[in-house]
Amino acid sequence: MTVPPVSPVALEAARLLRDRPGRALLGITGPPGAGKSSLAAALATALAPGAAPEVVVVPMDGFHLDGSTLAALGRAEAKGAPDTFDVGGFVALLRALRPHGAPGRAPAFDRARETTVPGAIEIPAATSLVIVEGNYLLLDWPGWEEVAPLLDEVWFLAVAEARLRRRLLARSRAAGRDEAAARRWVDTNDWVNAVLVNATAARADRIFAARAEGRVIMAKPRARRP
Repeated sequence: MTVPPVSPVALEAARLLRDRPGRALLGITGPPGAGKSSLAAALATALAPGAAPEVVVVPMDGFHLDGSTLAALGRAEAKGAPDTFDVGGFVALLRALRPHGAPGRAPAFDRARETTVPGAIEIPAATSLVIVEGNYLLLDWPGWEEVAPLLDEVWFLAVAEARLRRRLLARSRAAGRDEAAARRWVDTNDWVNAVLVNATAARADRIFAARAEGRVIMAKPRARRP
């Protein structure tokens, strides 16, 4: 993964969360393809060089329902929508991680095999900042509305529509789809989810914008979560 530059504003805000007493949970949300994973990785690298245990990234993607479950639900072609995640398991993990000194393990998502890997991410007792990244951290749907109150701050990563569509098409092609199939997947899946996620931006504590293809991050004015 290419680690993008991080603005001093974002880095300092994350550092303040890391250094305050106890353990903090920072959420990074935004539409699919916005660069949430890259930003989370960049912050973790800057704040805990050498993979020190003080900062750990926990992606929401580890709570994807498996393929057989989605097939049984008739939702295999909707993977990535809110109802294709184990939101109950996600909320339970966040609750378990809140107390300072509480160790834990989180699942990861293996994109190469399109499957989750239980317990792949270790959260040591010494972790002072957990960076949680995912699409639906600010969604107010049943189950999902329990997520934001468990996070100390939630940042929204915004991308201009034309740039976001280019990124989503490139990602879909990289997954092995031809041009027509890639466009169909973006139009019927990724873009539907992006519209849903973009509608949650006003609830964020801070809004950031991805600039240019290098994903340089700049701060926009602070928002206020109701």
